[in-house]
Amino acid sequence: MKQFISFVIKEARHILRDRRTMLILFGMPIVLMLLFGFAITNDVRNVRTVVVTSQLDSRTQSDVERIAASEYFTIIAAVPTSHEAERMIRNQQADMALIPATGVRRQESEYRSQDTGVRRQATGGKWQIMVDGSDPNMAQQWSTYAQAILSQPVGGKNGILPSPIAGGQGVRLLYNPQMRSAYNFVPAIMGMLLLLICAMMTSVSIVREKERHTMEVLLVSPVQPLMIIVAKAVPYLLQAFLVLIVILTMSYTVLQVPLAGSLFWIIVVSLIYILLALSLGLLISNVAKTQFVALLVSAMVLLLPTVMLSGMLFPVESMPEVLQWIAAIIPPRYYIQAMRKLMIMGVGIEQIIPEVLILSGMTLLLLGVSLKKFKVRL
Repeated sequence: MKQFISFVIKEARHILRDRRTMLILFGMPIVLMLLFGFAITNDVRNVRTVVVTSQLDSRTQSDVERIAASEYFTIIAAVPTSHEAERMIRNQQADMALIPATGVRRQESEYRSQDTGVRRQATGGKWQIMVDGSDPNMAQQWSTYAQAILSQPVGGKNGILPSPIAGGQGVRLLYNPQMRSAYNFVPAIMGMLLLLICAMMTSVSIVREKERHTMEVLLVSPVQPLMIIVAKAVPYLLQAFLVLIVILTMSYTVLQVPLAGSLFWIIVVSLIYILLALSLGLLISNVAKTQFVALLVSAMVLLLPTVMLSGMLFPVESMPEVLQWIAAIIPPRYYIQAMRKLMIMGVGIEQIIPEVLILSGMTLLLLGVSLKKFKVRL
């Protein structure tokens, strides 16, 4: 046992001396959390809006005031005709236009221009919304937010109403009434970072010993080969746990993402996922012969599938059936699902049993294959 502890201390000191490793372990999570929390977001904010004033009355004027009072839209200009509003959108001077629907022919209530992405949509008789449809997802969000505000009854202090999505007629959003993208990105970033850090650093650490021909020295020591591998993985397990604590602290304090579920089960599921990532790193070390190859395999095998097929950015249900089958073997998919349920929805452990069983099964499978492959290879 004393020899095993000595190996753990030796590996921990090696990690602490390497500034690049420390930067990857702790710098990358902080930077990515801040980027995805503040910079990379699909929240609706400060949409440049122009209003057509040709046929405004008292009712439509109150609607404009409510739009202007919201945090989502910024009235930048008032123009006399819809042609002038469309010209501003085409020239990238505005993102959306509000046109009084009085006098607009019914068949013109919705169309898409052939040479631009400008889209018009009626809002129930009083208004017609014209948006820049070059980005269809954002255009749909702008239209939805504007329709929710315009469909609300007049009220609220100083004309300022709650979130249009939360307070819209017939619409009630659970768990995330403000539609904040950080609620979606934080569990996804956790899944990506823990997998990359654990798998990549573990594989590089073992391959480095092979590349420098020091693995033979370790193998002739009194410690069993299995204990050597475990000793090299323990420091990364502890550091991954510290990274998890940093991410949870930042998400709760800086990004204001709630921890609605049990913190105990969040940590337990995360530890299972960390063990899975360490096992995957060990498996990569069996394939790679150099540190460069280990990094390349980690990036290609882990990063791209995690981002594209785990449900981090795109819903798995919307993908073609072939990609859905491939996504079924991506471990981050189940961890991200479990974290969203625990952190955002606040469910109990009984609601994430399928995800926990799948992650545990993958961990045992990868660990068994990795250890057997490692022994045979040596």
